[in-house]
Amino acid sequence: MHIDIDQDLCIGAGQCALTAPAVFTQDDEGFSTLLPGASDSGSPLLREAARACPVSAITVSETVR
Repeated sequence: MHIDIDQDLCIGAGQCALTAPAVFTQDDEGFSTLLPGASDSGSPLLREAARACPVSAITVSETVR
């Protein structure tokens, strides 16, 4: 999985971190960041977290191997 967070769009609502805490966290300023190894997590909540973002700052896509 490829996960992208548009930092210009992120407003720090924290819905991603609440929905998928194994994948997302918030930095010192309250904006969303990925935890190390998050793209390999395969969390079933990953896409739900992207949908929960109120400003659609998160995109999730399949990676081609």
